[in-house]
Amino acid sequence: MVKENEVAAMDIEVPKPNNSDQINPRYSINVLQLLKSAQMQHGLRHGDYARYRRYCTARLRRLYKSLKFTHGRGKYTRRAMNESTVTEVRYLHLVLYTAERAWSHAMEKRQLLDGPNAKQRIYLIGRLRKAVKWADLFSRLCATKGDSRTSLEAEAYASCMNGLLLFEQDRNWDTALKNFISARAVYEELGKYGDLENQVLCRERVEELEPSIRYCRHKIGESNLKTSELLQIGEMEGPALDLFKAKLEAAMAEARSQQAASLTEFHWLGHRFPISNAKTRVAILKAQELEKDLHGPAADSLSAEKKLAVFDKIYIAYQEARSFIRSDLASAGNADSVKDDLNGLDKAVGAVLGQRTIERNQLLVSIAKSKLARRREDKNEKVAKPEELVRLYDLLLQNTADLSDLVSSGRDRKPEEVAFSEDCALRSMAFRAQRCFYLAKSYSSAGKRTEAYALYCHARSLAENALKKFQTMMDTDEAMTKELKTLYNECRANSCIEHATGIMEDEKAPENLSKKISTISLSGVDKKVEKFLVEKLDVYESAVGESNVKSVPRIGVFPPAFQSTPRNPIVLDLAYNCIDFPSLENRMKKDRKGFISRLWR
Repeated sequence: MVKENEVAAMDIEVPKPNNSDQINPRYSINVLQLLKSAQMQHGLRHGDYARYRRYCTARLRRLYKSLKFTHGRGKYTRRAMNESTVTEVRYLHLVLYTAERAWSHAMEKRQLLDGPNAKQRIYLIGRLRKAVKWADLFSRLCATKGDSRTSLEAEAYASCMNGLLLFEQDRNWDTALKNFISARAVYEELGKYGDLENQVLCRERVEELEPSIRYCRHKIGESNLKTSELLQIGEMEGPALDLFKAKLEAAMAEARSQQAASLTEFHWLGHRFPISNAKTRVAILKAQELEKDLHGPAADSLSAEKKLAVFDKIYIAYQEARSFIRSDLASAGNADSVKDDLNGLDKAVGAVLGQRTIERNQLLVSIAKSKLARRREDKNEKVAKPEELVRLYDLLLQNTADLSDLVSSGRDRKPEEVAFSEDCALRSMAFRAQRCFYLAKSYSSAGKRTEAYALYCHARSLAENALKKFQTMMDTDEAMTKELKTLYNECRANSCIEHATGIMEDEKAPENLSKKISTISLSGVDKKVEKFLVEKLDVYESAVGESNVKSVPRIGVFPPAFQSTPRNPIVLDLAYNCIDFPSLENRMKKDRKGFISRLWR
């Protein structure tokens, strides 16, 4: 116990009261703006707590070195952090970033894939305790060394850390509520003053604290929050809400595991497949709850981006269920009845997943259509092209064909499966008509009138045939029927427009040809040469041409023509040939031959 107290004292030291009459300087730190900027620039914009922790570690290393506040070489030597130590504002930054590093490490452990186990949870709570200690020290130091605003922000920061620790420990909800309310009151008061950026940050912080306050009141019993309201709170974004989201997800997973006990069968097109694995039940139940958000009464109020996010969660849930089913299938052994049930369940889950994929692609088609229909208001906004819709309808045709093949793959097909296959064939015909229509639009934008007219006529015939078949069905899809009627009328109108435009262009063709020929001369030089854009900058004329005609923009000559440039004169050294150099034979080394060489001459 004594050793633990010594270790705790090495981390931080409680500042002693200083009764000296010396006037201490007051430091100013915009804590919220400083932390928000660091978090958004170093990982927390995308929820990457590991990157933010590495940034805090590097920042602390730089502060320790610049302040010469290192803890010895090799052997650790404790350096006290108290009021007398703080001689400049960077010492306060040192304490603040130490608290942030401990908090980000705890949140990194919270974001593990399967959640923290018992040992990791103990470590997580230990890091949060460390963050609370350093936050309290930061608050005390700012109370004596900082100005009034810095002291208030530090107090709110420490209150938030204390509330997060109690929130994670699932106890003392009333104390956690008091800490969150205290922090909210400080930020509400600070949001009334300062520049506009500071007011916005304080307002965002208040909104981030509100869900935690409501959840604490719900746990105490002071609030009658419903499950749907908690889920709506969990959809809010912000680093302060990540711990709340993790807590809410854990509670929802526990509730699903309790409800999954009643989910013993999966119903699909008249079939009933038993579900024996508890993990498979939880995954399917999660997907079905998400499907209620898309097809429930509140579906119309959801934006397209939120719907796409829900579709992604449904896809992940069904993929998890299929992975559990296939692992059970691999360990089933030679039991034929169990294998048949698992194969049927895998087929049914795959078919439902195919249906949700088609619905998601139809949502993407509606988004692209709305972008294509409205005018371009913002210059930075990306405008949809007909080619994008052609690609999306290609995906829909492929998805429909895969779903039809999957449903018709069994031996003993029930009437529900046959009707489902026929519905897939009709939808495929409607998608083909839509694809042909937007392919004609792409040809029309390229100025190819003949091809566009032929494709509009073909799309009109496809839409007419699909509309007749849809009207003969017992359960008519009113939305698809209305869409096909609109498509039929648009195909008829656009085909007439393309026909008239083509005739007008043919009538003007000889005139345009004569104009072009009149500019040609026998000498090979054009009478009228159109100038490039760089040559007529003082005249406001387009150098690109019409949007529906493909022509080369006349901006400048490329490659540029060669130009004559002056060069340095050539210097010839003619004096070298007229110089008489002195003889150097007397200085040259002579060859000395021996006695034997002279005999053999």
